[in-house]
Amino acid sequence: MTLWIVLPAVLLGLYLLSVLLMMVLARRLPPGLLKEMAEFLPSCVTAARRLRKHPEVPRRARVALLVAVLWVVSPIDLIPEFLPVIGPLDDVVAVILLLRYAGRSIPRPVLLEAWPGEPRLLEKLLGTPRE
Repeated sequence: MTLWIVLPAVLLGLYLLSVLLMMVLARRLPPGLLKEMAEFLPSCVTAARRLRKHPEVPRRARVALLVAVLWVVSPIDLIPEFLPVIGPLDDVVAVILLLRYAGRSIPRPVLLEAWPGEPRLLEKLLGTPRE
């Protein structure tokens, strides 16, 4: 009986410890593409949270940002997360597509103001603004 209680608790503890270790190691990455990619999804979630109540963000963009956040935090994935390299790929692709869609209708200065990461990465992701 106690094995059924102890084993899940140990597994949960190991999982939380591995997540904490990855967060610490990600902060220690040298500047460059790898560090930018490690910060990409958290930056997207932060930007979506900041934009959700901004008055200049249209409703369809808010819906796209909400779907992007839900996609990232959802435990259901098209590609399982435990697969190396390609595991988080569905999250990244979905967020990029939804952010580009939302970015077409959000004024560029508002979007850049909400982006917590390197603005160059967001500019590269969104491309040239439409006139």
